[in-house]
Amino acid sequence: MSRWWHEAALYQVYPRSFQDSGGDGVGDLAGICQRLDHIADLGVGAVWLSPIFRSPMADFGYDVSDYRAIDPLFGDMAMFDRLLAETHARGLKLLLDFVPNHSSDRHPWFEESRSSRDNPKRDWYIWRDPAPSGGPPNNWMSNFGGSAWQWDEPSGQYYYHAFLAEQPDLNWRNEDVRAAMKDVLRFWLDKGVDGFRVDVIWHLIKDAQFRDNPPNPRYAPDQPDIERFLQRHSADQPDVHAVIAELRAVIDSYPDRLLIGEIYLPVERLMTYYGANDDGVHLPFNFQLIQCPWRADAIGALIDEYEAALPKGGWPNWVLSNHDQPRIAARVGQAQARIAAMLLLTLRGTPTLYYGDEIGIADIDMSEEQVLDPAARNEPGVSFNRDRSRSPMQWSADAFAGFSQSDSWLPLTRDWRQRNVAAQSADPASLLNLHRALLRLRSAEAALQTGRFARVAAQENILAYQRGATIGVMLNLTAETVPLELPAGWNVQQVLLSARAGEALEALPPMLGADEGLILRLEGSDG
Repeated sequence: MSRWWHEAALYQVYPRSFQDSGGDGVGDLAGICQRLDHIADLGVGAVWLSPIFRSPMADFGYDVSDYRAIDPLFGDMAMFDRLLAETHARGLKLLLDFVPNHSSDRHPWFEESRSSRDNPKRDWYIWRDPAPSGGPPNNWMSNFGGSAWQWDEPSGQYYYHAFLAEQPDLNWRNEDVRAAMKDVLRFWLDKGVDGFRVDVIWHLIKDAQFRDNPPNPRYAPDQPDIERFLQRHSADQPDVHAVIAELRAVIDSYPDRLLIGEIYLPVERLMTYYGANDDGVHLPFNFQLIQCPWRADAIGALIDEYEAALPKGGWPNWVLSNHDQPRIAARVGQAQARIAAMLLLTLRGTPTLYYGDEIGIADIDMSEEQVLDPAARNEPGVSFNRDRSRSPMQWSADAFAGFSQSDSWLPLTRDWRQRNVAAQSADPASLLNLHRALLRLRSAEAALQTGRFARVAAQENILAYQRGATIGVMLNLTAETVPLELPAGWNVQQVLLSARAGEALEALPPMLGADEGLILRLEGSDG
């Protein structure tokens, strides 16, 4: 059965950095409303918002203190309702970021849990006595550095936090916790949101025996603390799938809603999150391209492995950048960013675009004094500084890049006066217009939406594949011009799009230029 996300591309908005309407240097919901036409004109089908719930902002919204309230930094519920209505009015879906693994330590649930050992909500979080030695209960490490256990002097126990100490993990083995969180989902679904991206969903269940994690034999001193041990007992537990099935049942009780899971796992483990009976998340986020060397052979092998591993009925998806990882333009350069766009938007499955990638925003340069990311501050020089990929959207060459009326909460990139939406809208060959052309083509060609994928043989450093029977794609992942050698069986009728030109070509060129990609119409019937 075809679902709307089989045909739509998703667009991630980091609200703090998209558009400031109030002049305080921080993006907000009203600002997103102002820029919805840009998103709609781009040609995507859905908007995913990083967290907007009430939060002390220890981790910029991933520490929620009220799951049913909008943080005043972003607006209020009336503004959210307007945003939802205006998004739907443009034919777009709206997805929210759901953060259920942990709350803020200022959430009333945790304040009650912390108040005494016999409080009814004590078991809503993960509390343990000290080890016989008097230290933490086990060797589990925080993703943000140091032990994942925080001593609580008044109650004489440790509580577990996979991230900051201000982000205590909820106990998802507790039925009351699961019921409360499912009620949160229903609250937003009743409002009309179209689905959720669930933060660190593979973390929800921990080993019931709290066994030590085994040492990581590949750990090196220049790696973050979390890499010291293999996360065998602190994440990706077999019991998590039953919990996810409960969440999926809530989603399925509403028509046409989407459930996405954030999951950083190898392909074979990732596939289990579709669920044994198609009762897992609809889309276990596929971050493999983020972590893959940018070479035709490596990417081709990865795609083949991923496609072969998909369970029956499992729908693929692809991601190149997000708020936690280096931007694609920073990783591969501006020229190859065009190839990356063509790759992302022609693979089989649902693509997710990260705001600003459509104009080639790269990572920002920052001094140590400017760093706000708590992970990078806790482990300087070791953890990736996530601030670098969260810089404000660059709308124009006007003051403050058209993002705000004052200095923004994070610096702009050095080239913002040249690299912005206004400048690229006026340039037919820009990266922005290439994205628009790719998304128009994807919308017009059924083979690019739901057609089968088949990688075909091509010369070295060229990634070539076919979508359905009618579309061929050839991508040059190098800065070298090479003779164009078509794969066997390809009879080209038309060059639908060139990555370098940003438009169709009148004839098939004899050479495949440096950093060039071609989308070709082939002789055949739709597949």
